[in-house]
Amino acid sequence: MSTADEELAKDLGPLAALTIGVGTMIGAGIFVLPGEAAGVAGPLVAASFVVGGIISLFTALSASELGTAMPKAGGSYYYVNHALGPLFGSIAGMGNWMGLAFASAFYMLGFGSFLVELVSLPSIDIGVLVITRIQVAGLIAGSAFVGVNYVGAKETGRLQNVIVILLVLILTLFSVLGALTADLSTLRPIAPQGYGALLPGTALVFVSFLGFAKITTVAEEIKNPGRNLPLAIVGSVLIVTVMYAIIMVVLMGVIDWATLAESSTPVIDVARVAFGDVLGLAAIGGGLILFAGLLATASSANASILASSRINFAMGRDRLITGWLNETHTRFATPYRSIAVTGVFILLFIAVGNVETLAKAGSVLHLIVYGLLNLALIVMREADAPEYDPDFTVPLYPAVPILGAVTSFGLIAFMKPTEIALAAGFVGFGVVWYFAYARSRADKEGILGTYIRSRSGSLPDGVVSAADGIQPDGGDYRVMVPLANPQHEGPLVTLASAVAKQHGGEVHAVHIVTVPDQTSLEYAVDHLEEHEADYHDVLDDARRDAETFGVPVKTHTIVSHRGFEEIFDAARTHDVDLVVMGWGPDSHGVAGRIEGRIAEVVGDIPCDFLVYRDRGFDPSRVLVPTAGGPDSVLGAGIARLLRDQYGSEVTLLHVTEEGEQEAGREFLTDWAAEHDLADATLRIETGDVEAAITGAAADATLVAIGATERGLFPRLLGGSVVASVVDAVDCSVLLAERSRTRSLLDRLFRWR
Repeated sequence: MSTADEELAKDLGPLAALTIGVGTMIGAGIFVLPGEAAGVAGPLVAASFVVGGIISLFTALSASELGTAMPKAGGSYYYVNHALGPLFGSIAGMGNWMGLAFASAFYMLGFGSFLVELVSLPSIDIGVLVITRIQVAGLIAGSAFVGVNYVGAKETGRLQNVIVILLVLILTLFSVLGALTADLSTLRPIAPQGYGALLPGTALVFVSFLGFAKITTVAEEIKNPGRNLPLAIVGSVLIVTVMYAIIMVVLMGVIDWATLAESSTPVIDVARVAFGDVLGLAAIGGGLILFAGLLATASSANASILASSRINFAMGRDRLITGWLNETHTRFATPYRSIAVTGVFILLFIAVGNVETLAKAGSVLHLIVYGLLNLALIVMREADAPEYDPDFTVPLYPAVPILGAVTSFGLIAFMKPTEIALAAGFVGFGVVWYFAYARSRADKEGILGTYIRSRSGSLPDGVVSAADGIQPDGGDYRVMVPLANPQHEGPLVTLASAVAKQHGGEVHAVHIVTVPDQTSLEYAVDHLEEHEADYHDVLDDARRDAETFGVPVKTHTIVSHRGFEEIFDAARTHDVDLVVMGWGPDSHGVAGRIEGRIAEVVGDIPCDFLVYRDRGFDPSRVLVPTAGGPDSVLGAGIARLLRDQYGSEVTLLHVTEEGEQEAGREFLTDWAAEHDLADATLRIETGDVEAAITGAAADATLVAIGATERGLFPRLLGGSVVASVVDAVDCSVLLAERSRTRSLLDRLFRWR
């Protein structure tokens, strides 16, 4: 068994990063929209693509700075939520999520328009709705891609590079042959619809520029990110802008814009003419572009569906949506509910939408996010947050982010009224969602709110009141510590206080005094000293330890006939978010779970739990084994907290089968990025799971391991790896279990 640590190396050079950006943008837009765009603006539409590139460039510069300062999962959503607060985070998150769904539906319609060139499909008339054969093809393709993401199959980085290179080569050859065939006189008049069509044309084609900010999600893997990250983001925007403009000129030079506007496959039509006139290979030219169109739309759709689950995860981590949506599949280790819900929206949009509506719907929601992203940069600069230290700064600040915000929001005005109403509707929905659901749960105040509140004496009262009025109510994050043994109280309160401090919450120290059933509780309360002589000292010590972290502390004494079971009732009574408790004879239930036999059968635990097996509190080297289960997500959160609080070195361990190491590495790399642990050491092992974890724990001072997923009866018959590991390792252990709903059959009989 190998004991070498696996690290996430900074091995992406500027070319590799550039490929990521170009690959996310050269997609369905240039293969599907030219005909629609030519009908809107005529030859002037080439300039519309240039204007779209300029608008994107402003945001690309802002994203470059934010990406080097905050390389976090969630990308644009994270920047907005962190800087502007959860109200705007809700708007940006919902807008980004639905924007990706609309864009995916648009890509699938594009895929369908190419697919029907190869396969004969019927249209479907269901009375109130007629689904065209292109929509039928899109529905089939959409279902397939949602299914692929559901089960976790994905393209590798190498395949993505091949796709991008092929697309660039095909489009370059197409442009050269088209230029040899083109008659530039067909471009006159340049603006047959008037110059006022320039920005409406930009509004239509802007969907072709979505995705350049994706490069920021791999910022920590890029060599010299302060230089190469902005080069990749800005370079990708410039490259595709030039390519789009040239291709549009070639298209309308080969076939006049009015004829092009009537075609459902304009690029294929032009390819047949260009390849036929120059090489005498009209059929091959058409087939080559057909292949490229299928490749581009498929790649774009797959990337958008994948990105949507990342957005949902980031929002779930910030408590803006329910964690239920992000739970992973027991077999596929994918956020299957998030993918399924997104898939339903995508298929609905395909069935009721058309190319122009879906393109603009995707664009308008991304424009809202891009506008907020530019404002987020201004807030981070002006607030001078101590943790904000970008390697790259935008030139000509504040002109660039101001222009980025103004042009992004301003372009929405050139949409149709229905699309503007759509934007307003989603913004309104984000606001309603925040106040109706997220505000009471979110516990993270944005930099903007903190900045305003810290200057309440010098700012107008209306501004301060408005900031106070939208702050999250979930700041009263409650961490409960049941106290029994004064000797073990210190590490528990230290851990609970660190968690509460990170969440801006409070600690509830609960001392449960257990009395015999024969003693009435009323009598026990009146004679508490007789049953628990040192209970005052226990609570005083806990309060003192917690206050060293600067977090509020509340103490409670509960007299009960029960011991361990009372912890669950106390957690419900005080509406706590997390319980941190010590390891006792009953505190870990049966073979690797928190709850005992009866509690597990009766129902689910009321909140998240951490059970600490104390062998000396030392958070310097933390090991987090994971197979993608929901409980290991809680372990990841604790690892992040310890890293931020104590500078812990975090190692992530994934055990896979022999021959599957590369797939295991890809899984662990993605999992680390999604859980904000991209800086952790990655370790891939094969063979026996228990032996692998125990071996890796030899180098750790603390193991944060998720509770077993197996049901009660399988554990009674065969035990569990988790329980065995807890007993086998020499260092301290945190057993993590998340609160979630499980069926009775799942609690009793689940084998995996």
